[in-house]
Amino acid sequence: MSDVAVPAVHTKIGNRRWIICGLLFAATAINYVDRQIISVLKPTLQTEYGWSETDYSIIVFWFQTAYAVGYMGFGSLVDRLGARLGYTVAVSVWTIAHMAHAFAGSLSGFILARIALGLGESGNFPSGIKSVAEWFPKRERALATGLFNAGANVGAIVTPLIVPAITLAWGWRAAFLITGTFTIVWLIVWLWVYRRPRETLSLTQAELAHIESDPPDPVEKISWIQIIRTREAIAFSIAKFLTDPIWWMFLFWLPDFFSKRYGLDLKTFGPPLVAVYILSDLGSIAGGWLSSSMIARGASLNRSRKMAMTICACLVLPIMGAMYADNLWLAVAIVGLATAAHQGFSANIYTLPSDLFPRSAVGTVIGIGGTIGAIGGMAMSRYAGWVLDEIGSYTPIFVVAGSVYLIAVLVVHLLVPTYAPVQFHTDLEKAS
Repeated sequence: MSDVAVPAVHTKIGNRRWIICGLLFAATAINYVDRQIISVLKPTLQTEYGWSETDYSIIVFWFQTAYAVGYMGFGSLVDRLGARLGYTVAVSVWTIAHMAHAFAGSLSGFILARIALGLGESGNFPSGIKSVAEWFPKRERALATGLFNAGANVGAIVTPLIVPAITLAWGWRAAFLITGTFTIVWLIVWLWVYRRPRETLSLTQAELAHIESDPPDPVEKISWIQIIRTREAIAFSIAKFLTDPIWWMFLFWLPDFFSKRYGLDLKTFGPPLVAVYILSDLGSIAGGWLSSSMIARGASLNRSRKMAMTICACLVLPIMGAMYADNLWLAVAIVGLATAAHQGFSANIYTLPSDLFPRSAVGTVIGIGGTIGAIGGMAMSRYAGWVLDEIGSYTPIFVVAGSVYLIAVLVVHLLVPTYAPVQFHTDLEKAS
């Protein structure tokens, strides 16, 4: 590596890695269109099929169950196959499953389609974080993760804009078929563009040196058992278990909240949802920028990541009073602040695996944490269904949402006080 010098500050590095980030952003946006469409169509489908709140929560529950199972499998699969092929498998599965919703005619049919969708969509974040680990040095990963994670909010913005229009024009089945074509186009572009940095002929030597500026990873093979025993993986998993369910709740119940509390319907809840997810987009980017800018000013990874997560956790707290907002747009502001803070928190917690684990283990760690997070989401879906059927208020749900982020920060700090890279050889020697 002596012949590849680290470029000087004035040297133009290149932007190929940001093109890759743009592809990850697009995939995540499409992922969330396909995921959220069920919540936008919830009033329509409940009217057509007579679903109760519990019926709907069961559909969400089985999607999350499949997502949990698939997340674990895709984490390991992406580590073995690499981001390019792993993403290809994930997108292919979820596209077929998403379009299959158009042919469902019963509760069980939707459950089966959602199970298949959950299995495929679970590959998005393991593949995306693996790609970021391959293409970005640590000091840029939170920003890159925040940018591609912002695609989730774009997907959530687009869905209530295009799905009602398609549904009103051609019916809800057409909404699944038309949106399903987006991923087919993306997959063609992905296979054409994506390679690992050293396999990319158009990559400049300056940008390659920038990407590889971190110390090299250890070369030893790391087993799943070794990973799950580490305090770092446990901290990441607990944080995901606590916070992922809140995002699931926003995705699957926010249209219903605006419908029940403020009388909105398929034609009118688009603008409030768009506003909420625009704020979420800003939060995702700002959360990643915050810790990255602190690092650029000389702060440690430990201080930067934890400070950013703490600020985001505090900004979620007002959600506890959202049910009592008499004005629709005040409620939108409160909910939007919470979703923005969640995304900022997520941009930083997602960097923990790539900050502390070798690249060869990143997908596996993401898979473990994502599985645990999806299990938390399963519990939240049943809790939300029960609360709404038995109590009829979102307040108990929002109280949980407002409290868990500070708990997650505390768990991360207690289990990973120094935020130092995991030393697997040392751990094994101590165990022996």
